Amino acid sequence: MTKGTFPVESFKGIETPFYYYDIDLLKKTLSIVKELTHKYGYHQHYAVKANANHKILQLIAAAGFGADCVSGNEVKAAISAGFPCSKIVFAGVGKTDKEINLGIDYNIFCFNVESLPELEVINELAEKKGKKVSVAIRINPNVDAHTHEYITTGLNENKFGFSMSSLDKVFDKIKTLQNIELIGLHFHIGSQITEVETFEPLCERINELQNQCEAKGIQLKNINVGGGLGIDYDDPNANPVPPFEAYFELFHKNLELRKDQMVHFELGRSIVAQCGALISRVTYVKEGDSKKFVILDAGMTDLIRPALYQAYHKVENISSDLPIEKYDVVGPICESSDSFVKDYELNGTKRGDLVALRSAGAYGEIMASQYNCREIPKAYFSDKL
Repeated sequence: MTKGTFPVESFKGIETPFYYYDIDLLKKTLSIVKELTHKYGYHQHYAVKANANHKILQLIAAAGFGADCVSGNEVKAAISAGFPCSKIVFAGVGKTDKEINLGIDYNIFCFNVESLPELEVINELAEKKGKKVSVAIRINPNVDAHTHEYITTGLNENKFGFSMSSLDKVFDKIKTLQNIELIGLHFHIGSQITEVETFEPLCERINELQNQCEAKGIQLKNINVGGGLGIDYDDPNANPVPPFEAYFELFHKNLELRKDQMVHFELGRSIVAQCGALISRVTYVKEGDSKKFVILDAGMTDLIRPALYQAYHKVENISSDLPIEKYDVVGPICESSDSFVKDYELNGTKRGDLVALRSAGAYGEIMASQYNCREIPKAYFSDKL
Protein backbone atom coordinates (compact mmCIF):
# COMPACT_ATOMS: atom_id res chain seq x y z
CA MET A 1 0.00 0.00 0.00
CA THR A 2 1.80 3.14 -1.24
CA LYS A 3 1.87 5.99 1.23
CA GLY A 4 2.88 9.59 1.06
CA THR A 5 6.08 10.76 2.71
CA PHE A 6 5.54 12.58 5.97
CA PRO A 7 8.08 13.73 8.60
CA VAL A 8 6.43 11.68 11.34
CA GLU A 9 9.27 12.28 13.81
CA SER A 10 8.83 16.03 13.37
CA PHE A 11 5.15 15.70 14.25
CA LYS A 12 5.98 14.59 17.81
CA GLY A 13 4.78 17.12 20.30
CA ILE A 14 2.38 18.82 17.86
CA GLU A 15 -1.20 18.81 19.05
CA THR A 16 -3.56 17.08 16.66
CA PRO A 17 -5.51 17.55 14.50
CA PHE A 18 -3.53 19.95 12.34
CA TYR A 19 -3.04 20.81 8.68
CA TYR A 20 0.32 20.02 7.14
CA TYR A 21 1.45 21.66 3.89
CA ASP A 22 4.19 20.38 1.59
CA ILE A 23 5.72 23.65 0.45
CA ASP A 24 8.02 22.01 -2.11
CA LEU A 25 5.02 20.47 -3.87
CA LEU A 26 3.15 23.79 -3.82
CA LYS A 27 6.13 25.60 -5.34
CA LYS A 28 6.51 22.92 -8.01
CA THR A 29 2.82 23.22 -8.90
CA LEU A 30 3.02 27.01 -9.07
CA SER A 31 6.10 26.81 -11.28
CA ILE A 32 4.34 24.50 -13.76
CA VAL A 33 1.23 26.69 -13.95
CA LYS A 34 3.32 29.84 -14.30
CA GLU A 35 5.38 28.34 -17.12
CA LEU A 36 2.30 27.22 -19.06
CA THR A 37 0.37 30.47 -18.62
CA HIS A 38 3.41 32.38 -19.86
CA LYS A 39 3.70 30.01 -22.81
CA TYR A 40 0.19 30.87 -24.00
CA GLY A 41 0.04 34.45 -22.71
CA TYR A 42 -2.72 33.60 -20.22
CA HIS A 43 -3.50 35.21 -16.86
CA GLN A 44 -4.10 33.17 -13.70
CA HIS A 45 -6.15 34.43 -10.73
CA TYR A 46 -5.88 32.00 -7.80
CA ALA A 47 -9.32 31.16 -6.36
CA VAL A 48 -8.88 32.28 -2.76
CA LYS A 49 -11.91 30.30 -1.58
CA ALA A 50 -9.91 27.06 -1.96
CA ASN A 51 -7.44 28.01 0.77
CA ALA A 52 -6.88 31.42 2.35
CA ASN A 53 -4.06 30.47 4.72
CA HIS A 54 -1.88 33.60 4.84
CA LYS A 55 1.41 31.85 4.07
CA ILE A 56 -0.16 29.92 1.17
CA LEU A 57 -1.53 33.18 -0.23
CA GLN A 58 1.84 34.88 0.14
CA LEU A 59 3.60 32.14 -1.84
CA ILE A 60 1.01 32.28 -4.63
CA ALA A 61 1.16 36.09 -4.78
CA ALA A 62 4.97 35.96 -4.88
CA ALA A 63 4.70 33.67 -7.93
CA GLY A 64 3.04 36.57 -9.77
CA PHE A 65 -0.54 35.28 -9.79
CA GLY A 66 -3.67 37.35 -9.44
CA ALA A 67 -6.56 36.57 -7.08
CA ASP A 68 -10.16 35.49 -7.65
CA CYS A 69 -12.25 36.59 -4.68
CA VAL A 70 -15.86 35.94 -3.69
CA SER A 71 -16.16 38.14 -0.62
CA GLY A 72 -14.89 41.44 0.67
CA ASN A 73 -12.79 39.70 3.30
CA GLU A 74 -11.17 37.57 0.60
CA VAL A 75 -10.24 40.78 -1.19
CA LYS A 76 -8.67 42.06 2.05
CA ALA A 77 -6.85 38.74 2.61
CA ALA A 78 -5.48 38.81 -0.93
CA ILE A 79 -4.22 42.38 -0.63
CA SER A 80 -2.70 41.66 2.79
CA ALA A 81 -0.82 38.70 1.28
CA GLY A 82 0.65 40.80 -1.51
CA PHE A 83 -1.67 40.34 -4.48
CA PRO A 84 -1.80 43.56 -6.56
CA CYS A 85 -5.24 45.19 -6.67
CA SER A 86 -4.82 45.36 -10.44
CA LYS A 87 -4.91 41.54 -10.57
CA ILE A 88 -7.95 40.97 -8.34
CA VAL A 89 -11.31 39.87 -9.76
CA PHE A 90 -14.39 39.82 -7.53
CA ALA A 91 -17.23 37.37 -8.21
CA GLY A 92 -20.29 36.20 -6.27
CA VAL A 93 -24.06 36.46 -6.59
CA GLY A 94 -24.66 38.41 -3.40
CA LYS A 95 -22.06 41.16 -3.12
CA THR A 96 -23.15 43.68 -0.48
CA ASP A 97 -22.84 47.44 -0.88
CA LYS A 98 -19.99 47.36 1.64
CA GLU A 99 -18.11 44.75 -0.40
CA ILE A 100 -18.68 46.57 -3.68
CA ASN A 101 -17.48 49.84 -2.17
CA LEU A 102 -14.38 48.02 -0.93
CA GLY A 103 -13.60 46.76 -4.44
CA ILE A 104 -14.17 50.20 -5.93
CA ASP A 105 -11.96 51.89 -3.32
CA TYR A 106 -9.13 49.43 -4.00
CA ASN A 107 -9.47 49.89 -7.78
CA ILE A 108 -9.59 46.13 -8.37
CA PHE A 109 -9.23 44.83 -11.91
CA CYS A 110 -12.82 43.76 -12.40
CA PHE A 111 -16.16 42.78 -10.88
CA ASN A 112 -17.61 39.58 -12.33
CA VAL A 113 -21.28 40.57 -12.36
CA GLU A 114 -24.10 38.05 -11.98
CA SER A 115 -27.41 39.96 -12.18
CA LEU A 116 -29.03 43.12 -13.51
CA PRO A 117 -29.71 44.47 -9.98
CA GLU A 118 -26.02 44.05 -9.20
CA LEU A 119 -25.06 46.02 -12.31
CA GLU A 120 -27.34 48.84 -11.22
CA VAL A 121 -25.95 48.91 -7.68
CA ILE A 122 -22.33 48.92 -8.86
CA ASN A 123 -23.12 51.79 -11.22
CA GLU A 124 -24.87 53.72 -8.46
CA LEU A 125 -22.03 53.27 -5.95
CA ALA A 126 -19.38 54.08 -8.56
CA GLU A 127 -21.24 57.25 -9.52
CA LYS A 128 -21.20 58.43 -5.89
CA LYS A 129 -17.42 58.03 -5.89
CA GLY A 130 -16.97 59.64 -9.29
CA LYS A 131 -15.41 56.48 -10.74
CA LYS A 132 -15.94 54.22 -13.72
CA VAL A 133 -15.80 50.54 -12.81
CA SER A 134 -14.74 47.62 -15.01
CA VAL A 135 -17.06 44.62 -15.12
CA ALA A 136 -17.25 41.26 -16.83
CA ILE A 137 -20.60 39.58 -17.32
CA ARG A 138 -20.81 36.07 -15.88
CA ILE A 139 -22.67 33.81 -18.27
CA ASN A 140 -24.10 30.35 -17.73
CA PRO A 141 -23.20 28.53 -20.96
CA ASN A 142 -25.45 25.58 -20.03
CA VAL A 143 -22.52 23.16 -20.12
CA ASP A 144 -22.75 20.04 -17.94
CA ALA A 145 -19.53 19.71 -15.96
CA HIS A 146 -20.27 16.06 -15.01
CA THR A 147 -19.46 16.68 -11.38
CA HIS A 148 -21.29 16.74 -8.03
CA GLU A 149 -24.54 18.70 -8.14
CA TYR A 150 -23.37 20.98 -5.30
CA ILE A 151 -20.35 22.18 -7.30
CA THR A 152 -21.92 22.40 -10.76
CA THR A 153 -22.32 26.09 -11.60
CA GLY A 154 -22.74 26.50 -15.35
CA LEU A 155 -26.23 25.12 -16.02
CA ASN A 156 -29.32 27.24 -16.67
CA GLU A 157 -30.90 26.23 -13.35
CA ASN A 158 -27.91 27.28 -11.25
CA LYS A 159 -28.11 30.51 -9.24
CA PHE A 160 -24.95 31.93 -10.80
CA GLY A 161 -24.67 34.41 -13.65
CA PHE A 162 -26.88 35.27 -16.62
CA SER A 163 -28.52 32.83 -18.98
CA MET A 164 -27.44 33.14 -22.60
CA SER A 165 -30.98 34.11 -23.60
CA SER A 166 -30.87 37.22 -21.38
CA LEU A 167 -27.74 38.76 -22.89
CA ASP A 168 -29.47 41.20 -25.24
CA LYS A 169 -31.25 42.71 -22.24
CA VAL A 170 -27.97 42.86 -20.31
CA PHE A 171 -26.04 44.59 -23.10
CA ASP A 172 -28.86 47.09 -23.61
CA LYS A 173 -28.84 47.87 -19.89
CA ILE A 174 -25.07 48.41 -19.78
CA LYS A 175 -25.37 51.05 -22.50
CA THR A 176 -27.47 53.14 -20.09
CA LEU A 177 -25.03 52.89 -17.17
CA GLN A 178 -22.49 55.68 -17.35
CA ASN A 179 -20.19 54.43 -14.58
CA ILE A 180 -19.82 50.88 -15.90
CA GLU A 181 -17.29 49.68 -18.48
CA LEU A 182 -17.84 46.22 -19.93
CA ILE A 183 -14.40 44.64 -20.41
CA GLY A 184 -15.20 40.97 -20.81
CA LEU A 185 -17.19 37.79 -20.34
CA HIS A 186 -16.82 35.42 -17.39
CA PHE A 187 -17.61 31.71 -17.18
CA HIS A 188 -17.27 28.95 -14.60
CA ILE A 189 -18.99 25.62 -15.23
CA GLY A 190 -18.09 23.77 -12.02
CA SER A 191 -15.38 22.22 -9.89
CA GLN A 192 -13.46 18.94 -9.66
CA ILE A 193 -13.72 18.29 -13.40
CA THR A 194 -11.42 15.35 -14.10
CA GLU A 195 -12.03 14.92 -17.82
CA VAL A 196 -10.29 17.78 -19.61
CA GLU A 197 -12.49 17.28 -22.69
CA THR A 198 -15.42 18.58 -20.63
CA PHE A 199 -14.12 22.09 -21.30
CA GLU A 200 -14.46 21.77 -25.10
CA PRO A 201 -18.20 22.64 -25.13
CA LEU A 202 -17.38 25.70 -23.03
CA CYS A 203 -14.94 26.86 -25.71
CA GLU A 204 -17.61 26.32 -28.37
CA ARG A 205 -20.11 28.45 -26.41
CA ILE A 206 -17.53 31.19 -25.95
CA ASN A 207 -16.78 31.23 -29.67
CA GLU A 208 -20.51 31.51 -30.46
CA LEU A 209 -20.95 34.34 -27.99
CA GLN A 210 -17.95 36.21 -29.34
CA ASN A 211 -19.53 36.13 -32.81
CA GLN A 212 -22.86 37.35 -31.41
CA CYS A 213 -21.15 40.19 -29.55
CA GLU A 214 -19.22 41.32 -32.62
CA ALA A 215 -22.43 41.29 -34.67
CA LYS A 216 -23.76 43.83 -32.14
CA GLY A 217 -20.59 45.93 -32.34
CA ILE A 218 -19.39 44.79 -28.89
CA GLN A 219 -15.63 44.33 -28.59
CA LEU A 220 -14.33 42.45 -25.56
CA LYS A 221 -10.82 42.73 -24.16
CA ASN A 222 -11.04 39.78 -21.78
CA ILE A 223 -12.38 36.23 -21.69
CA ASN A 224 -12.41 34.64 -18.23
CA VAL A 225 -12.99 30.87 -18.43
CA GLY A 226 -13.03 30.31 -14.66
CA GLY A 227 -11.42 27.22 -13.18
CA GLY A 228 -12.70 23.78 -12.27
CA LEU A 229 -9.80 21.47 -13.14
CA GLY A 230 -9.94 18.47 -10.81
CA ILE A 231 -7.31 16.45 -8.95
CA ASP A 232 -6.70 12.76 -8.26
CA TYR A 233 -8.18 12.11 -4.83
CA ASP A 234 -7.83 8.34 -5.30
CA ASP A 235 -4.07 8.25 -5.82
CA PRO A 236 -2.40 11.53 -4.80
CA ASN A 237 0.98 9.78 -4.58
CA ALA A 238 0.93 8.83 -8.28
CA ASN A 239 -0.56 12.13 -9.46
CA PRO A 240 0.51 14.97 -7.16
CA VAL A 241 0.23 17.52 -9.99
CA PRO A 242 -2.93 17.78 -12.17
CA PRO A 243 -2.77 17.63 -16.01
CA PHE A 244 -2.19 21.35 -16.48
CA GLU A 245 -0.49 20.97 -19.86
CA ALA A 246 -3.49 19.21 -21.44
CA TYR A 247 -5.84 21.69 -19.76
CA PHE A 248 -4.20 24.86 -21.07
CA GLU A 249 -3.53 23.32 -24.47
CA LEU A 250 -7.23 22.52 -24.88
CA PHE A 251 -8.15 26.19 -24.50
CA HIS A 252 -5.30 27.21 -26.79
CA LYS A 253 -6.58 24.89 -29.52
CA ASN A 254 -10.30 25.54 -29.14
CA LEU A 255 -10.75 29.21 -28.28
CA GLU A 256 -11.05 31.55 -31.26
CA LEU A 257 -9.49 34.67 -29.82
CA ARG A 258 -9.45 38.15 -31.28
CA LYS A 259 -6.33 40.27 -31.66
CA ASP A 260 -4.85 41.33 -28.30
CA GLN A 261 -7.63 39.54 -26.41
CA MET A 262 -6.59 38.25 -22.96
CA VAL A 263 -7.66 34.95 -21.43
CA HIS A 264 -8.03 34.60 -17.67
CA PHE A 265 -8.23 31.48 -15.47
CA GLU A 266 -9.37 31.04 -11.87
CA LEU A 267 -7.80 27.78 -10.70
CA GLY A 268 -7.88 27.02 -6.99
CA ARG A 269 -8.25 23.38 -5.97
CA SER A 270 -5.81 22.13 -8.60
CA ILE A 271 -3.09 24.42 -7.25
CA VAL A 272 -3.33 23.74 -3.51
CA ALA A 273 -5.24 20.51 -2.86
CA GLN A 274 -2.45 17.98 -3.14
CA CYS A 275 0.04 19.91 -1.04
CA GLY A 276 -2.15 19.71 2.07
CA ALA A 277 -3.06 16.89 4.46
CA LEU A 278 -5.08 16.79 7.67
CA ILE A 279 -3.03 14.97 10.31
CA SER A 280 -5.05 13.32 13.06
CA ARG A 281 -4.39 10.97 15.96
CA VAL A 282 -6.33 7.78 16.67
CA THR A 283 -8.24 8.22 19.90
CA TYR A 284 -9.81 4.76 20.03
CA VAL A 285 -10.21 1.60 17.99
CA LYS A 286 -13.70 0.36 18.74
CA GLU A 287 -14.80 -3.23 18.13
CA GLY A 288 -18.39 -3.42 16.84
CA ASP A 289 -20.48 -6.54 16.26
CA SER A 290 -19.48 -6.80 12.60
CA LYS A 291 -16.84 -4.12 12.03
CA LYS A 292 -14.08 -2.07 13.60
CA PHE A 293 -14.14 1.69 13.99
CA VAL A 294 -11.05 3.90 13.95
CA ILE A 295 -12.12 6.97 15.91
CA LEU A 296 -9.97 10.02 15.14
CA ASP A 297 -9.56 13.29 17.00
CA ALA A 298 -10.36 15.03 13.68
CA GLY A 299 -13.92 15.24 12.49
CA MET A 300 -16.26 16.93 10.06
CA THR A 301 -15.51 20.25 11.75
CA ASP A 302 -11.92 19.97 10.51
CA LEU A 303 -12.63 18.47 7.06
CA ILE A 304 -16.27 18.75 6.05
CA ARG A 305 -16.08 17.56 2.44
CA PRO A 306 -16.91 13.88 3.12
CA ALA A 307 -19.99 14.84 5.15
CA LEU A 308 -21.10 17.65 2.84
CA TYR A 309 -20.36 16.18 -0.60
CA GLN A 310 -19.83 12.49 0.20
CA ALA A 311 -16.34 13.28 -1.05
CA TYR A 312 -13.49 10.79 -0.82
CA HIS A 313 -10.10 11.51 0.74
CA LYS A 314 -7.40 8.85 0.80
CA VAL A 315 -6.65 7.87 4.40
CA GLU A 316 -3.20 6.61 5.45
CA ASN A 317 -1.97 5.36 8.81
CA ILE A 318 1.48 6.95 8.69
CA SER A 319 2.53 5.28 11.97
CA SER A 320 1.89 1.67 10.94
CA ASP A 321 3.26 -0.94 8.57
CA LEU A 322 1.15 -3.73 10.05
CA PRO A 323 -0.97 -5.99 7.80
CA ILE A 324 -4.06 -4.45 6.25
CA GLU A 325 -7.38 -4.58 8.08
CA LYS A 326 -10.79 -3.10 7.32
CA TYR A 327 -12.21 -0.24 9.34
CA ASP A 328 -14.77 2.53 9.33
CA VAL A 329 -12.76 5.73 9.91
CA VAL A 330 -14.88 8.25 11.80
CA GLY A 331 -14.62 11.45 13.81
CA PRO A 332 -15.76 12.48 17.31
CA ILE A 333 -18.58 14.85 16.33
CA CYS A 334 -22.09 14.07 17.57
CA GLU A 335 -23.45 13.50 14.06
CA SER A 336 -23.84 10.22 12.17
CA SER A 337 -22.52 12.00 9.06
CA ASP A 338 -19.15 12.46 10.79
CA SER A 339 -17.56 9.61 8.86
CA PHE A 340 -14.59 9.78 6.51
CA VAL A 341 -14.57 6.30 4.90
CA LYS A 342 -16.32 2.97 5.50
CA ASP A 343 -15.05 -0.61 5.09
CA TYR A 344 -11.68 0.90 4.33
CA GLU A 345 -8.38 -0.94 4.05
CA LEU A 346 -5.87 0.53 6.45
CA ASN A 347 -2.66 -0.76 7.99
CA GLY A 348 -3.37 -2.34 11.36
CA THR A 349 -4.28 0.57 13.62
CA LYS A 350 -4.05 1.23 17.35
CA ARG A 351 -4.68 4.09 19.76
CA GLY A 352 -2.15 6.88 19.33
CA ASP A 353 -1.32 6.22 15.67
CA LEU A 354 -1.09 9.20 13.33
CA VAL A 355 -3.41 9.21 10.32
CA ALA A 356 -3.16 11.47 7.25
CA LEU A 357 -6.25 12.48 5.30
CA ARG A 358 -4.78 13.36 1.94
CA SER A 359 -5.55 15.96 -0.74
CA ALA A 360 -6.93 18.31 1.89
CA GLY A 361 -5.15 21.50 0.85
CA ALA A 362 -8.32 22.79 -0.84
CA TYR A 363 -11.62 23.29 0.98
CA GLY A 364 -10.15 21.81 4.16
CA GLU A 365 -8.74 24.37 6.55
CA ILE A 366 -10.81 27.16 4.99
CA MET A 367 -14.12 25.34 5.67
CA ALA A 368 -13.28 24.29 9.23
CA SER A 369 -15.84 25.24 11.89
CA GLN A 370 -16.19 25.42 15.66
CA TYR A 371 -19.26 23.21 15.87
CA ASN A 372 -19.29 21.35 19.21
CA CYS A 373 -17.08 24.28 20.41
CA ARG A 374 -14.07 22.66 18.82
CA GLU A 375 -10.90 24.56 18.01
CA ILE A 376 -9.92 25.36 14.43
CA PRO A 377 -6.90 23.18 13.56
CA LYS A 378 -3.55 24.94 13.26
CA ALA A 379 -1.38 24.83 10.16
CA TYR A 380 2.25 23.68 9.89
CA PHE A 381 4.59 23.84 6.90
CA SER A 382 7.25 21.48 5.62
CA ASP A 383 9.88 24.22 5.48
CA LYS A 384 9.35 25.22 9.11
CA LEU A 385 9.38 21.86 10.94
